[in-house]
Amino acid sequence: MRRTDRGIPAVDGLSTPRPAHRSRAALGTLTAAGTLLALLLPTGQAGAATPQTLHHAGTPQTTLGAYWTAERMRAATPLDLATPTKRSASAAVPRSAPLKVSPTLPRLPAAPSASPGALPQAGGPWTGGGAVTKTTGRVFFTYQGRNASCSGDAVTSGNKSTVITAGHCVKLQGAWHTNWAFVPGYHDGQSPYGKWTATKTLATPQWTASEDINYDVGAAVVAPLDGKKLTDVVGGQGLSFNSGYTKPMYAYGYPAAAPYDGSKLIYCSGTTIKDPLFSQDHGLSCNMTGGSSGGPWFTSFDEKTGTGLQSSVNSFGYQFWPNTMFGPYFGDDAKNLYNTAQSS
Repeated sequence: MRRTDRGIPAVDGLSTPRPAHRSRAALGTLTAAGTLLALLLPTGQAGAATPQTLHHAGTPQTTLGAYWTAERMRAATPLDLATPTKRSASAAVPRSAPLKVSPTLPRLPAAPSASPGALPQAGGPWTGGGAVTKTTGRVFFTYQGRNASCSGDAVTSGNKSTVITAGHCVKLQGAWHTNWAFVPGYHDGQSPYGKWTATKTLATPQWTASEDINYDVGAAVVAPLDGKKLTDVVGGQGLSFNSGYTKPMYAYGYPAAAPYDGSKLIYCSGTTIKDPLFSQDHGLSCNMTGGSSGGPWFTSFDEKTGTGLQSSVNSFGYQFWPNTMFGPYFGDDAKNLYNTAQSS
């Protein structure tokens, strides 16, 4: 075992299952936008989410917001491990008809209009304003005794309290992350819309059982803050399931590994591809780094309002294929996870 320059352990020497027509060199090692480590735990019914009530090790729910000081948030380590992963041998979840969920927006002061820059974009600060600056946030948690970070997104939900992120941003190496909090609109240690602590975290059963890269999707249900629910405060983005491949998409996140520092919202945009190698994921030209994991990918994104339909999350990249991010296909597995979370 070796360690990255950020002090997180990395795993070397694990083999990667490959299709018969692909060489081992062609598949290579996967670099997670957050982290990808093997996890073997019992799975639930195919396509159904396996929820886990979150226990904050030694930190009461009522004081967790105070735990995440500006200093701790700035110092949180992005999960940027490099490790092989594998696709599980379990049967794929059937894909049903497309389903779209519309965004919901609270009444908030209008953001000043600004140009986000040239499109497509392979990685740069988002200056366009709009709802995405409120619904997208940085995720903080404790992993193996150290404070770490990912990204996440508030979505339209029945409980008005659901955050979508990557599976490895809620669970890793057989244990659910603790001290889990979502900070929408994060900027350089600031939490303009509050720190929302999780009461429950969830992941697809495929990720829970074997960290199948095709199902790297997680969710959290957060507690009310000052008597208000999350999407009543920041709004909720829409979602799209079973929407197909090769789509114009925008990806957002808070990368915290060089050349980024986690202080601001970064985005990429362009037309996606379907991974021609190992996974069944979407691919997008994007140079975001560790800490961006779990950040939302949107189809039907409106730059003027900053709203769209979340259709994936930042998940991983191949070491031999630089400046390209991959994100899981939102099929019935992601839909079932969302439905379980929003009904919690």
